[in-house]
Amino acid sequence: MKITVYKSEARGKINVPSSKSLTVRALMCAALAKGTSEIVHPLASEDTDAAAAVLGRVGATVKKGYEFWRVFGGNLQASIEDLFCGESATTLRFMTAICALIPGRHRLLGGPSLSQRPIGPLVEALKKLGVNAATEGKGMPPVVVEGGALKGEATDLPGNISSQFVSALLLIAPFAQKEMTIRLTAPLASKPYVEMTIWCLKQFGINVDAYREKFVVRRQIYRPTRLEIEGDWSSASYFLALGAVAGAIEVANLKADSFQGDRVVLDFLRSMGAPVKTEGDLVAVSRGKLRAIYTDLSDCIDLLPTMSVLAALAEGKSEFTGISRARTKESDRVTAVKNNLQTLGVSVEESADRLAITGPVKVDKPVVIDSYGDHRIAMAFGVLGAAVGGVTITGAECVAKTFPTFWDMMRRVGVRMETHAK
Repeated sequence: MKITVYKSEARGKINVPSSKSLTVRALMCAALAKGTSEIVHPLASEDTDAAAAVLGRVGATVKKGYEFWRVFGGNLQASIEDLFCGESATTLRFMTAICALIPGRHRLLGGPSLSQRPIGPLVEALKKLGVNAATEGKGMPPVVVEGGALKGEATDLPGNISSQFVSALLLIAPFAQKEMTIRLTAPLASKPYVEMTIWCLKQFGINVDAYREKFVVRRQIYRPTRLEIEGDWSSASYFLALGAVAGAIEVANLKADSFQGDRVVLDFLRSMGAPVKTEGDLVAVSRGKLRAIYTDLSDCIDLLPTMSVLAALAEGKSEFTGISRARTKESDRVTAVKNNLQTLGVSVEESADRLAITGPVKVDKPVVIDSYGDHRIAMAFGVLGAAVGGVTITGAECVAKTFPTFWDMMRRVGVRMETHAK
C-alpha cells in the first residue's frame, strides 16, 4: 500500500496507544506467574499479537477482551511446533530466554527482517548459565534451545548491542537454581528499557538488585497481578512532532514520570524551539520556528527517524550521535533516513555513529519515499509529508507492527492523504 501525504493544517487531540514495550513485558511476566493476571489497556498490534501467540504455543492462555487481556500462566510446556515470532525482536529475544526454563527442545524463528538481527550474545550468555542453546545462522535466528537446566550463578553480556538481551535474562533469573549475576562487559545502551523491565518485574513480585555494571537476582516466585499499561511515548513522538511542524496537536494518555526513554522527545522539541505545554497526562505542541539540535540518542534510539525529519525541517545543521544500534532495527534506519532525506534534497552526512542533517528542506515536486518495511520510517516521513506536501510513502501498511491506527489518527487531526492499493 502507498499513501500520499499532502501539506496540511493539523489540529486536534488524540489518545496515544498503549506502550508496546510494556505490553510485551507484562505478557511475559504474566505467563511466568502461576495463576491469572490481567493486563489492562494493552496494545493490540502485530508485535503484541506475536508475543501472545507464541506464549499460547507453550501453554500460557491469553484471552483478549476490549479493555483487558487475561493471562493464565505458570504451566508452560514445550511446543511440538516451531515458535514463529513474526518481526517482533522483543518476543524472539524474551522467548529465547524463557524457553531455557521449559524442559524440551524449542526452535524459535522470525520473519525476513528479524532473521537478520543479532541474538548471538544472548545465546552465549545463556550457555554460561548452563543452557544448551545455539543459533542456526551466524549469530542470527533461528535459535534452538534445550530447556530445563538454568543453573544460574554468573554470566557476561555486552550492554551496547541490545538492552533486550539484559531484560531477557532478568525475566528468567528468579528461576535459576542459584542466585544469578548478570555482568555487563560494555556500557548499557537504552537503559530506560531495562528500568522498565525491572519495574514490571516488581509488579509481579520480583526484586532485582541493580548496580552500575551488574544485576543480581535471587531465586523468587512470580505472583499474578493486575497491571495497567501506560501510553507509548515512541508512538506519541510522531504526533508531538506533527504539532511542531504542521499546526497544533494535543496528545493524551502520557505518563510524565514514565520509565520510557522516548519521553525525552519533549526536551528535544523545547530545545528546537517548539512551544510545548504539559498538564497531567496531556501534552500540547504547536508549530514553531525550529532550530538545529545536537544530541546523543543512545538511550532513545527509536526517536532517530522522528528527530531526523524534525532536523530536516529546522534551520541549520543538526547532529545526532549514539545511533549505531539503529542499523540493526527493522531496517538499517541510518541508511533509510539518509536515503530518503537525500531524495528530498536534504544535505546529510553519515558516519558509523553519527548523522548530520542540514535543513530546512525545500520540496518543489512530488517525491516517493521508501519505508523499507519499517514502521518508524513510514510514520516519521508521514509527519514530514504533512509539513511539506507531495510525499508518497511505499509500504505504508507496515505501521501495523506497533501503531495500526496511525494513518486513521493522522486523518482525524486533519492531515490530507490519499491511499493507493499498490
